[in-house]
Amino acid sequence: MERRQRGVSAGLLLLLYQISQVGLQNIPSVTLGVLVLNIFLFLNPLRPLTEVCLSVNEAVHRKNWQRLLLAPFHHADDWHLYYNMISMLWKGIMLERKLKSIWFAYIIAVFSLLIGVVYIALELLLVIILDDPSYEMNCGVGFSGVLFALKVLNNHYNPGRVSSVFGLPISSKYACWVELVAIHLISPG
Repeated sequence: MERRQRGVSAGLLLLLYQISQVGLQNIPSVTLGVLVLNIFLFLNPLRPLTEVCLSVNEAVHRKNWQRLLLAPFHHADDWHLYYNMISMLWKGIMLERKLKSIWFAYIIAVFSLLIGVVYIALELLLVIILDDPSYEMNCGVGFSGVLFALKVLNNHYNPGRVSSVFGLPISSKYACWVELVAIHLISPG
């Protein structure tokens, strides 16, 4: 799990460039705060990834519940941070303007916690269904789960839209799945 290199890197520089192209004045406050928090924690992690990643073993068996709060805001490497924060930038701009900042902040907080709970529940389900205890050891970090929840919310508020994923026009209700596959192919693991 220790893939992260510290300091300024290509993914981080590209992210900062993209943010500058949008302009800080055009990014709503909560969205900007989430971007800043994730970048700050990437540059100054609270703990090593192995101590913040979320797994059944750590959260349930060892009762290390703080990982539910820490895992979403830590990223494995600069490209993981880049893809997640670019997605957050666009989803945040659209949704925060529609929902207003206080409601959007509440949604981010709830999704950040609930996604970890769902992750743990699904891993436990895999342990039971497949009778394979190795799923208790899978350890994850990142904001992707929150972003997919935001994508569903965005599709609800903006039905029938067409998104561009790598220049291809795709119905917004399917774009999150294409995005998921693309991110997995570009940055596996």
